[in-house]
Amino acid sequence: MCDLMTLGEKLYHLRTTANLSQEQLAEKISVSRQSVSKWEIDQALPQIDKVLQICSVFGVSADELLKDSITVDRTPSNVPRKNKYFGTDGFRGEVNVDLTSVQAYKIGRFLGWYLASDKKPGYKPRIVVGKDTRRSSYNLEYSIVAGITASGADAYMLHVTTTPSVSYVTAKDEFDCGIMITASHNPYTDNGIKVINRYGEKLDDDTTSLIESYLDGDLSPFGISGDDLPFATGERIGCIVDYVAGRNRYIAYLISLASYSYRNLRIGLDCANGSSWSVAGAVFGALGAQTVIIGAEPDGININKDCGSTHIENLCRVVKEQHLDVGFAFDGDADRCLAVDENGNVVDGDGILYILGKRLHERGMLKNDTVVSTIMSNSGLVAALEKAGIKNEQTTVGDRFVYECMQKNDYALGGESSGHIILRKYATTGDGILTAIMLAEEICSSKQSLSKLAEPLKLYPQVTKNVRVKDKSAVLNDAEVLEVKAFVEREIGGKGRVLLRASGTEPLIRVMAECEDEEKCEEYVSRISDKIRERGLCVE
Repeated sequence: MCDLMTLGEKLYHLRTTANLSQEQLAEKISVSRQSVSKWEIDQALPQIDKVLQICSVFGVSADELLKDSITVDRTPSNVPRKNKYFGTDGFRGEVNVDLTSVQAYKIGRFLGWYLASDKKPGYKPRIVVGKDTRRSSYNLEYSIVAGITASGADAYMLHVTTTPSVSYVTAKDEFDCGIMITASHNPYTDNGIKVINRYGEKLDDDTTSLIESYLDGDLSPFGISGDDLPFATGERIGCIVDYVAGRNRYIAYLISLASYSYRNLRIGLDCANGSSWSVAGAVFGALGAQTVIIGAEPDGININKDCGSTHIENLCRVVKEQHLDVGFAFDGDADRCLAVDENGNVVDGDGILYILGKRLHERGMLKNDTVVSTIMSNSGLVAALEKAGIKNEQTTVGDRFVYECMQKNDYALGGESSGHIILRKYATTGDGILTAIMLAEEICSSKQSLSKLAEPLKLYPQVTKNVRVKDKSAVLNDAEVLEVKAFVEREIGGKGRVLLRASGTEPLIRVMAECEDEEKCEEYVSRISDKIRERGLCVE
């Protein structure tokens, strides 16, 4: 460790002392909020003219700002890092098999120590923690909190809450980081740990790599003698704070985003027996909607079981039978939303991107007239957006990559067909309840039904099959599997596509075919899946 402050740390200290948000400082010196963020975490250096403007804002000289500073290059490598434990959406796996309470404790230990390690002596980090409704979430929560406080940081407990609420509270209340205990849409036997940086964004790869080193008992990156990180003692031991008020402020924030009363809307909500069970109903009830709620009786083992966005057929039936205007289905941690129109038909993430993209475009709020999606989005979305005068940029699969593309290019809207929708003006991550509010807003403002709003979007038939495999990499590099894939691509021609993709969170290969004929899609997916099985690469 070094006693000198980096330029980024000085800037952060000046800004917070002046009670300025990143957005306010960015506006004063005519840069993006992302630029300020990168400066403060030493991922980039401001140009000299911006240095002078910063000095003017805070009434300091350039010498004061620059003298005795050290610069740190923390820019992530351009080569994707292969992590051992953390995937695209945190550390996830079967509880007490792939993910244990000992590992959870060590993650808490590391974060509590690391977040104070480059600060002034005596600095006590604040970490906010939330969890979903899985039985194992309590075990992991207590383990993480024990580690946090043992390292001398304070743990603020949101209890059962949504992933986007942890992201919101972390950034809004200026915590050093946030932790969400969830395996999202996975079954209850799995769980996971998502770490969120102080800006409400997913943790960078460099810090994730350090966590993994510590999990494996490698202290060499930290310059520590001995066999473990130092423990806090005496008054330095961290404390635990009940912080349910943070979750309540998040609920109030969501309510504040609505411009209309929903008293004339009959809305179905499927909370997946997960994190949204105590949030979604409160939000839409406060906005005046008549709600019919299912999947809101969590017992620790029924999260995502035959309900929520992964089993949306129940909500389709309820909407149709009870003549509701619209339905919204969330996943276990409520960072996803799928919709159901008044006829009981599903409007997936592609449909939501189309509707919200058009909404923002018509209001002049769609920056660069671009919507970001992933390679899994339907070709019909690209065509419909183009017809509406909207461009489409695609990323690899994962809401993290969608957000990174949005941040880099200052885009306002992005998401995945699975229902992760990011509205960057309001959130730094996918937020299912926020997405539902924005769809309800468009229904109210346009005075059109959801089916009418989605009508111009014509999707190609698309079939996806999850194949459980022994080694994802072996499948993706198998010559015979790739030969069958190439054959299918030639048959489809330019009127569709085929994808072979490894899941970032499970031992699965997702085989997807898209073309004008659904029966052909089924046939193509079966051909590739059968070849994977024939090659002995499947888990039988």
